[in-house]
Amino acid sequence: MHPAYSVIIFTTASGAGYGLLIGLSVAVLLGIVPHDPMFGFFALGTAVALITIGLLTSTFHLGRPGRSWRAISQVGSSWLSREGAAALITYLPVAALGLGWVFGEYRPNQITIGAALSIVCALITVWCTGRIYSSLPTIRAWHMGLVAPIYLMLAFVTGSLLLDLFLIVFGYPFWWAAATTAMLLALGCDLKMRYWSKIDSAERAYTAESATGLGRFGTVRPLDPPHTQPNYVMREMGYQVARRHARKLRKLVLVSLFVVPLACAAILLLLSLPQALNIMIAALSVASAAAGVLTERWLFFAEAEHVVMVFYRGGAA
Repeated sequence: MHPAYSVIIFTTASGAGYGLLIGLSVAVLLGIVPHDPMFGFFALGTAVALITIGLLTSTFHLGRPGRSWRAISQVGSSWLSREGAAALITYLPVAALGLGWVFGEYRPNQITIGAALSIVCALITVWCTGRIYSSLPTIRAWHMGLVAPIYLMLAFVTGSLLLDLFLIVFGYPFWWAAATTAMLLALGCDLKMRYWSKIDSAERAYTAESATGLGRFGTVRPLDPPHTQPNYVMREMGYQVARRHARKLRKLVLVSLFVVPLACAAILLLLSLPQALNIMIAALSVASAAAGVLTERWLFFAEAEHVVMVFYRGGAA
């Protein structure tokens, strides 16, 4: 599939925002972050900003962004609509949490209820995002059970890294957050490597022989090509990245998204450094992970191929 930059920015930015929102909300419920108005304003404000930037960017992928409201009109049958509806609903508990945190509670247990509902809504939204892709049987590399969990895990990872940075900047204890981040990075790396292994080892699910039912007679190929020149469908659905380039990009993802942040988390946990150094290490971790997750998401689209390419190439997809 042709990597659409608007969708890449949408899924990575909103994923990090939802991950940070979940981390903050869990910490609030457990009572391990202070109800400091400034900390809440900047940390929660960053989460909301990332979510909003992601959602606004996603409208650029639509043919007519002005009609994006129609994207939530098919909640009963479309994961895209469910994602849009869940994203909008999430703003309600986030508003309750943010107002209570920054300006004080207007109602009893406002922060607690807002945090709990924010977790539920954020989890549902990110899960729906993953299901948009994993529910498509026409794209072999996406139609598998690991896709949605990976979307969730990468949201946790990027959000947790941001939470580490905010805790360090504001001078609050961060060892528990760094330890959680290290665990999430290890789990995320394992999930991603299992996904790559699965798409590499899986048999070609779609062939000209299976499509025509003529496989028992031998190899099937069209007499004439459907087009003499590349067309829109071929460019969008049949985008290919060379195997050698894919391997290099996978290594880049492993190093920038997992290895560097994991090393940074280990340094933060094992060494007692001045706050300024800790901030630099946490910022490096966030920057490295940002580059890594953008590359990972580009590769997620670039390595996927639509079944329609069986028709255009006369081979397998």
